Amino acid sequence: MLPVEVRTHTALHVLKGAVVKVLGENAKWTASVYVSGNHGRLTVKFDRKPTPEEIAEIERLANEKVKENVPVRVYELPREEAEERFGEDMYDLFPIPEEIRTLRVVVIEGWNVNACNKEHTSTTGEIGEIKIRKVRFRRSKELLEISFDVL
Repeated sequence: MLPVEVRTHTALHVLKGAVVKVLGENAKWTASVYVSGNHGRLTVKFDRKPTPEEIAEIERLANEKVKENVPVRVYELPREEAEERFGEDMYDLFPIPEEIRTLRVVVIEGWNVNACNKEHTSTTGEIGEIKIRKVRFRRSKELLEISFDVL
């Protein structure tokens, strides 16, 4: 069995894909992520508090992607090649320092692409159920925090 932190971290990628599908492309930039055991928090740049229906749909889509048990691919590529292949969308709000010349890019096909140096599950099915526990919108910073557990 994989360490729970690995499952929880991979869940961040699945949840982020669901957030973009439900809230649109303007929610694609991650401001921060946090993982402690089976608890995670995804913080994305966004301009309003989502409705309860939107939150329920994010959770539903994320768990659907888990049930699909699709591959989580990790590519280690020279930075130029990664940027050419995946574009700026693989980056988040925090830039990767220029001196880092090799990137690890996590790809859940048609769902999420992110430069990420953490360990991941090999399929989404290894994550387990994702349960959104709390949503907080910080208007002054235009940040949406989604706290969740992996069951």
